[in-house]
Amino acid sequence: MLIHFFKNLFKSKHEKILEKVRIILNLINDMEIKFSKLSDKHLKNHTKKYRNKIFNGMSLKNILPEAYATVREASKRVLGMRHFDVQIIGGIILNDRCIAEMKTGEGKTLTSVLPIYLNALPGIGVHVITMNDYLAKRDYEQNKQLFDFLGISSGLNLSNMNVSMKKAAYLSDVTYGTNNEFCFDYLRDNMVLCINDKVQRTLNYAIIDEIDSILIDEARTPLTISGCMKSDKNLYKKINDLASMFILQKKSLHKSSDIKGDFYIDKKRKQIHFTDIGFKKIEKIFLKNRFLNNNFSLYSSKNIILFQYITNALKANKLFIKNVDYIVKNNKILIVDEHTGRISKSRIWSDGLHQAIEAKENIKIHNNSYTLSSITFQNYFRLYHKLSGMTGTASTESEEFKTIYNLNTISVPTNKKICRKDFTDLIYITEKEKIRSIILDIKSCIKKKQPVLVGTVSIEKSEIISNELNKLNIKHNILNAKFHKKEAKIIENAGMLGAITISTNMAGRGTDIMLGGSFKKFCKNYKKKNKFCDNKKIFKMWKKNRNFVLSSGGLHIIGTERHESRRIDDQLRGRSGRQGDIGSSRFYVSMEDPLIKTFVPNKVIYMIQRLGIKKNQEISNIFISKAIHNSQKKLENYNYEIRAKLLEYDDIINEQRLIFYENRNKILNSKNIFKTIFNISKEVFKSLVNSYFLKKNQNNIKSLDALKIHLKKSFNLDYCNINNYIENHLITNNQFNKNIFKIFKKNYCKKKKYVDKNEFNKFQKILILKILDIFWIEHLYDLEHLKNNIHLRGYAERNPKQEYKKESFLMFMGMISFVKCEVVSLTSFFYSNKYSCNFFIYLIDIFYNKKFFLEISFFEFINNNFFLKKNN
Repeated sequence: MLIHFFKNLFKSKHEKILEKVRIILNLINDMEIKFSKLSDKHLKNHTKKYRNKIFNGMSLKNILPEAYATVREASKRVLGMRHFDVQIIGGIILNDRCIAEMKTGEGKTLTSVLPIYLNALPGIGVHVITMNDYLAKRDYEQNKQLFDFLGISSGLNLSNMNVSMKKAAYLSDVTYGTNNEFCFDYLRDNMVLCINDKVQRTLNYAIIDEIDSILIDEARTPLTISGCMKSDKNLYKKINDLASMFILQKKSLHKSSDIKGDFYIDKKRKQIHFTDIGFKKIEKIFLKNRFLNNNFSLYSSKNIILFQYITNALKANKLFIKNVDYIVKNNKILIVDEHTGRISKSRIWSDGLHQAIEAKENIKIHNNSYTLSSITFQNYFRLYHKLSGMTGTASTESEEFKTIYNLNTISVPTNKKICRKDFTDLIYITEKEKIRSIILDIKSCIKKKQPVLVGTVSIEKSEIISNELNKLNIKHNILNAKFHKKEAKIIENAGMLGAITISTNMAGRGTDIMLGGSFKKFCKNYKKKNKFCDNKKIFKMWKKNRNFVLSSGGLHIIGTERHESRRIDDQLRGRSGRQGDIGSSRFYVSMEDPLIKTFVPNKVIYMIQRLGIKKNQEISNIFISKAIHNSQKKLENYNYEIRAKLLEYDDIINEQRLIFYENRNKILNSKNIFKTIFNISKEVFKSLVNSYFLKKNQNNIKSLDALKIHLKKSFNLDYCNINNYIENHLITNNQFNKNIFKIFKKNYCKKKKYVDKNEFNKFQKILILKILDIFWIEHLYDLEHLKNNIHLRGYAERNPKQEYKKESFLMFMGMISFVKCEVVSLTSFFYSNKYSCNFFIYLIDIFYNKKFFLEISFFEFINNNFFLKKNN
C-alpha cells in the first residue's frame, strides 16, 4: 500500500497527463457498443446535434468523448479501419494544444481525423499542414470520404491553384495543404488591392504533421515573397574567375602555427573570413582589374558591394557543394534542403549568393531579388488560435517547442512493443574502409533476401553507395532530391523481399514501409498479369511474401554516417520496427565524416591516430561514441540558438508587421475612404504648418514664402490667402491649417464631379495601398541592412538587440509619417489635375518602380515628363 502511495506521489508530469487521458479513453470505449447499433443516417445526424450544442455554448472539451466515438464508428464503416486505443490517446492529446509523439507506423494520419472533426464542428476552419503536396493530396483524398459521410466539408490547397479555387478550399471546414502554401497565402493576402482577392479566413486551428521538420528544421530561414532587381551579371562571372586566386588558410593539427593564407572558413556558420593579407590582396586584384578606382578604397560606400561579391564567390566555390547543397536541373540552381533532402523549389539564396553559384556553374545568371513580404514559420504559426502537431521524433526538441510555441510534448505508447534491434556504431579511420564495410553488410542481407534501407546525408553520398553497388551488379533503388517525384513509390516497396533502397534523410516521411511491400501495388500488379483472380488468394500470396521478409530479419537500416541532429538519426531508425515488426539498425562512422572533422575535439581524433589501429579494423569505443553524441548535442544547441536569434529579431519586426497589416486591412475594408484621407490630410497639414511656425502669432515672411513653395511643390496647392496671413499675423496656426484643408477639399469636390463614385472610391483605396506597400518594401530592405550591421554596436559596449529595437521603431514611425505625407501629396495632385484614375495609377507605378522618388518629387516627375521619356 505504501509503495503504491509513493509511486503515485513521484509520478512524472507525462504519466499524470496520460492517466487523465485514459479516463477520457474509457468514456469513449464505453460508447462503442451503443454507437455500433446506430444506422448510418443516425450516425451522420450526430454532426448537426454537436453543432447545435456548440451554438448554444457547449465547449469542445465536453463534446469530445461523443465526437471521437462517432468518428471511430464512421471510420470502421467508411475506411474499414478501427482506431486503436493508442490512436484515441493521440487524438485526445492533439486537441489539448500538445505534440503527440507517435512512432513510425502507428497511424498518425488516422489519429488526426479525431481532433480535425471535433475542431471543424464550429465551422470556422481547420488547417491540416503537411510537408509536401503529395502528402497533402494523399491525406485529403483518403479522409474526404470519411468527412463527407459525417457532413464535414473538406478542401485541398495546392500551389498551382487560382484565387477562386483557393477561396473554395479555405471556406471548407477542413483544408489540407503544405506549410509553405499556407504561409505564402497569408503574405499574399496582406498584399492584395481588393478585399475579394483574399483567400484565408481566421487562423483558427492548425494540426501539423511531422511538426519537428516544419517548425524546427525549416524554421532557420524566413519565408519570403521576392521581387527582381537588376544586377551586373557580368561582374558575377568576372569575380568568380578571380576566386581561384585566393589561398585557404589551414590550421595544423599538431602545430600551433597556421599555414598562412588569404581567408579561412567557419564551417559551423558557413562563413568566409578574410585575413589581413587577404584584404590587401583583394584591393590589389580589384585595382589591377579596374574594379576599383585609385581614389577610392575597398571600404568606401561606393565599393563595399564588391567585397560582398568576392565573399559570395568564395562561399559558392568553397562552401556550397553540388549534389549536396544544391543540384543543377534544366539550367537552374535548385536548393536541397539540408534536413529533409528534398528540393526547395520556392527558395533562393539571398544577397547575391544564388547568382554567385550560378556563375560558378556557368549557367544563366538571374536578377538579384529583394523582399516584398516576409515572415518566419514561428511567427506565422503562432498566429493560430490553437496549434498542435504530431511526429515520431520530438522529445529531443521538447524544450524549444515549449519555449517558442508553448507546446508540451507527450509520448504516446506504441500499439505493439518495438522489436527492432539497434546495434552499436561501427567506427573506421577512413571513408573507404567504412564504405567497404557497408557494402559487405548489404551483401550479407542479400544472401538472406533481407530488405535494406541505406540512409545517407546527401545526394553525393547516396550516389557513391549506388556506384559501388552498380560495380557489383546489385539491383537497387535510389531516392534523393533528383528522384523526389518517385519518392512514395520507391519507399512504399522498400520492405519487399530482397529490396535494396538508398535514400537521403528524406526517407519518404509520411509513407509507411510495409514488410512484404504495398499490398495495393502487389494486388494491382498481379491483376495485370492474371485477369481472373480471387482477392483472398492474392492476399495469401502477399502474406506469404511478408512472412519470408519477417523470417529474413525484417527491414535492416544502415546509416552511412551520423547526422547533425540525433532526431534525424532516430527518424531513419524509426523506418524499421513498424507496428511490432522485427528489424535492425546500424550506423557506420569514419574519422573523415564532416561531423567528426568539424565538431569532434581534435584530441579525440589524435588519440585514435595514436592507437595504431590497422586498416579495415573497426572500432567500437564508448568514449568515441559519447564524443559523437556530445557533438550532435552541441550542434543541436547551436542550431537552436540560430533559430532563437532569428526569432528575437523577427519578433521586433513582427510587432511592426502586425500594426502595418492591421492598418492596411482597415483601409481595405473601409467603406468611407474619403473620411480616412481627410483625417490624414488634417494631421499632415497641421504638422507642416507647425514646422514652419514654431510659435503662435509669429510673423515671419521668409517662413511664409518657404511654406508657399512647399505647398506648391509637394501638394500642388496655391494658397491665395497667404498675403492676408502676413498682413493679419494674429491668425493662429490652427486657422491657417483649416484654410489649407479647405483648398484641399475644394479641389476634391471639383474632381468628384468628373469621376464615377465607385471608381473614385476604388482608386483612393488603391492609391493608399500602393503607397503603403512601396514604403513597407523599402522599410524591410532598410531593416535587413540594419540587422546585418547592428552587431558592430557591440564593439561600443551597446546591446545590439536593444539598439535594433530602438532604431527599427524610429524607422517604422518615420515610414508611417512619410506614407501619410505621400498619400496627401499624391491625392492633392490627382484632385488638382485632369488625369483619369487609371492613368494616374500608371504614373505612380512608373514613379516608384523606377525609384524616381529618390531623386525628384512627383511634381517634378510630371512637369519634366519623365513618364513620356520612359514610354519613348
